[in-house]
Amino acid sequence: MAERRQVEFFLLRYVPHAVRQEFVNIGVLMVEGGANGAVFADVRLAKDWRRVRCLDPQADVDVLEALLREIRAEVGEIRDRAMLLKRMEDSFSNLIQLSAPMTVVTETPAEEIETVASMFVDEAKVAPTRMLTGRGRILGAMRDAFELAGVAKFLNPVPVAPYTKVGDPFKFDFGYNTGTEIRLFHAVSLKAGVETAVTLAARYPRIVPVMAKVTGTTPGLTAVIDDDLDRGQDAVQFALSMMEEERIRIAVAAEMPMIAEVARRELRV
Repeated sequence: MAERRQVEFFLLRYVPHAVRQEFVNIGVLMVEGGANGAVFADVRLAKDWRRVRCLDPQADVDVLEALLREIRAEVGEIRDRAMLLKRMEDSFSNLIQLSAPMTVVTETPAEEIETVASMFVDEAKVAPTRMLTGRGRILGAMRDAFELAGVAKFLNPVPVAPYTKVGDPFKFDFGYNTGTEIRLFHAVSLKAGVETAVTLAARYPRIVPVMAKVTGTTPGLTAVIDDDLDRGQDAVQFALSMMEEERIRIAVAAEMPMIAEVARRELRV
């Protein structure tokens, strides 16, 4: 039986309107980190520009093709993970962005990247974008994604009282155990205010060590935020930076189908 290997993948997104955070997936980068750098690194790009033109009829395809040629060359030449990601980000214009990393365990990374690309880059039908504006709607998008992936029954709210004080009412919205890590997910809307995000960032680092000691696993939290958030606001930037500094992963609600698919694979449903 082949050895199961943990790899990361990133979606390459075409983002014509950065403020509105509207995007189309145009590629996937998969990287496996090893002791001496990246053991495996590959990229798959969109087969055509139909989805790009649907989002942005004025898209400059020649510029995009030149950027993607540069990306493919970078992946082929660099075998150090950190250097590869830095060079790619340095090479991008604001039109192309890397998603947050997602982890998957596989026996064959070369086959896995084809599967991921078929699901998130070359899918024939694109689900309509949901306009999520509050915590309730973000939470609904999370539930919908987990249900569609067939994993909702395996994910439950995670109370923090066992790791803080008796009577603490706070619960992470969803969580599941991979054996080595407790993956936690919480809906955080910053459109009405940033207090919830700031409070979460302040409390989380005090919860983590106790949870790790009690459960024997490593907690990892993803905060799912508004799709159409104005990240140019100082307060929003402050809240996001606080969460990032405390190693809270940040994803937008539109990423929930991808997150749910990762959960399905890890739970082997």
